[in-house]
Amino acid sequence: MQFDRHGTRVWRQAKTLLDSEHARRAIGSVQVPYGTCTEPSNVAAGGHDCPVRFRCVGCGHFRTDVSYLPDLEAYLADLLRNRERLAALANADPWAKAEATPSDDEIARVRRLVQRVRQDLDELTDEDQAQIREAVALVRRSRGVSLGMPRVRRPLPDLRPE
Repeated sequence: MQFDRHGTRVWRQAKTLLDSEHARRAIGSVQVPYGTCTEPSNVAAGGHDCPVRFRCVGCGHFRTDVSYLPDLEAYLADLLRNRERLAALANADPWAKAEATPSDDEIARVRRLVQRVRQDLDELTDEDQAQIREAVALVRRSRGVSLGMPRVRRPLPDLRPE
């Protein structure tokens, strides 16, 4: 259940993908706050060189899935809260407020994406929804955990005089 920035299901027709295809797709992407990014310079930089300053929902290289729904909902709430807070702020130059205020386009895009993910979830059978909830819980527990090779610390040399 992956979606692009417009909320269109990605791989909707594919029932099963080979493990090698999953691995091939994962090599060319990097995890970002609300999904994955396939923008080459950002992937090469490990997710630290986004040309659109992490406005993922406005980028064609962005993909998300149902496991990010709580994060997308929290992001939408933050955008709305920040817009209201900045509108009430009296002690800032207009240009600073304008640049810091989330755009109506970004808010609408995130809102539409959240609605699409929810809609696709609602269309599933109860059994499929239960399986998705179980898979999402597993994915969210493991997200952010590094499974890389452990580092071995070298002992410090003994510098005490003999």
